[in-house]
Amino acid sequence: MSARRVYYGGQAVLDGVMIRGPHSMAVACRRPDGDIVVRREPLTGLYVGPLRRIPLVRGVIVLWETLALGMRSLLFSSNVALGEEEKEISPIAVWGTALVALALTAALFFAGPVLLSHWLEDRVESNVLVTIIEGVIRLGLVVGYVGLIGLLPDVRRVYAYHGAEHKSIHALEHGDPLEPQWVQRYPTAHVRCGTSFLLTVVVISVVVFAALGTPELWLRVVYRVALIPVIAAIAYEVIRLGSAFESSRVVRLLMWPNLALQTLTTRQPNDGQVEVALRALREVLATEEVEPAPTLPIEG
Repeated sequence: MSARRVYYGGQAVLDGVMIRGPHSMAVACRRPDGDIVVRREPLTGLYVGPLRRIPLVRGVIVLWETLALGMRSLLFSSNVALGEEEKEISPIAVWGTALVALALTAALFFAGPVLLSHWLEDRVESNVLVTIIEGVIRLGLVVGYVGLIGLLPDVRRVYAYHGAEHKSIHALEHGDPLEPQWVQRYPTAHVRCGTSFLLTVVVISVVVFAALGTPELWLRVVYRVALIPVIAAIAYEVIRLGSAFESSRVVRLLMWPNLALQTLTTRQPNDGQVEVALRALREVLATEEVEPAPTLPIEG
């Protein structure tokens, strides 16, 4: 591996995990019969180009990448659940689903809180306070959404795979063997988690929107949605900076709310779920020609 720090990450899908490396991705899913099926793909173009190294610009790219690769992986996992994993995933389906997801997110979590807090303007003299209340509503919607869907049995299983993904990345970053007995020692929370990203977006949006004041309602709705890429870019840099200095006590204190929120979106996985996450991770490492740590017995 080069001296430059290499980041690995991923997403949980239906009975599986997607892992993304610098130049490839892999999705591993558990079939209904118990076997593990894997789909590997090289990453090209925007996913690996020089724009990914430019601060702020890379945050926008990662936002779209998370949607596109996540939807592609989710569609594959759905096919596996139906026994149709050989079925080709249509680019139109991926792009269409990602755009619909982005539109719903913009409407629910950005435009919605503006409309809900608008009635306060005649009752609260401080525009900054109105913006803070709007941010609290946005945070409440995010927390309420991830908490409520977590009550569904299928989503709870996805959250367990989410925990397995985090544990596997922890083990890789600490140089431990990629075996369940080693991986299970790590927490389900990770500083670079997408849940942390959501909370960071909410906090940054309060600062940005407060600085812009309170123009006409329609204009506020427009720029709330239009500024999503900008806010996402800033949030990504904050998360990346926090990850680089996560050993600092101050940084850990600042990142604590992000890690605490992950208790809603992760569950303790069983060894079988960890095996699936590790299979995806090993596939990516093999493609990237990275040698994982050797398997060792656990002491004690």
